[in-house]
Amino acid sequence: MDSPVEFRHLRYFVAVAGELHFGRAAQRLRIAQPALSQQIRQLERLIGATLFERTSRSVRLTAAGETFLPRARDLLDRLSADVTEAARVARGEAGRLDVAFISSAAGALSSALRTFTQDRPEVQVRLHEGFTSTTLDRLERGTADVGIVRDADERDAITLTPLLDEEFLAVMPSTHPLAASGTVTAAQLVSSPLVLFPPSAGPRAHARNLQPFREAFLDPQIVFEGSEWNTILHLVAAGIGVTVAPRGATRPLPEGTVTAELADTNARSTVQLATRVGDDRPLVREFQNIVGADPVSADPTNVRARHRQRPPRACP
Repeated sequence: MDSPVEFRHLRYFVAVAGELHFGRAAQRLRIAQPALSQQIRQLERLIGATLFERTSRSVRLTAAGETFLPRARDLLDRLSADVTEAARVARGEAGRLDVAFISSAAGALSSALRTFTQDRPEVQVRLHEGFTSTTLDRLERGTADVGIVRDADERDAITLTPLLDEEFLAVMPSTHPLAASGTVTAAQLVSSPLVLFPPSAGPRAHARNLQPFREAFLDPQIVFEGSEWNTILHLVAAGIGVTVAPRGATRPLPEGTVTAELADTNARSTVQLATRVGDDRPLVREFQNIVGADPVSADPTNVRARHRQRPPRACP
């Protein structure tokens, strides 16, 4: 073929094949009949086959035309579907969203995902669990679209939006001498071995967890480092030591552990939405609106959440 077959060639051919009359097909397409005849002849030259047998009284498909017709219709249908799909992706109604998150923010994330998937049922959501630091790395590499992090260190390419503000709790084995206290201080905990995550998981988050001790000028002994809060809490349940955790990280609390309020500290932990600077894609904006509008904690009576009411959805 000296030039490619174009979309208009297929439309004109299918119209003529449907009418078996050049005049009616031209009227349906709203073009002049001579122009339509010229386009069909051009298509036949491009294909290298006669598609219509023409007489002064009738038009009918040749064997080549009969073979080509279902394929032309299929190509037009697929192209139409692809155009529709592209438009839906552009509007944020379809596509894929990669969400990286930390396990201690799973409560807020699950609520947001439930609303998001109800509103956008044809969007594929892929989840990637990890540390705050690895979540930010994913965003910078482009392997995640949004992230849910905690007490994240600032990065030039990342925008951080506060979602939830939580206090810290002391978590102890149920056999600990302070287990029945209800309220403890860092000074009372410092003699117990501490279980915590490594600084590499998030330097600022690590510092926030140690803040109750630092405020009292104390230096706790970290005896074990766990990869995630679930591991840390189970090490506490096993009697390895105690930990200081944001309230959201203590849900669910393993059997054999108890929590106590921390007195004499101003330490707070902030769950944040992380996005790339300047990323205004519709799917990202929609997820940001949902998470920012309706953050949910495992214990809303103890978390100061930023709420913005969403309008009620119309009944079908």
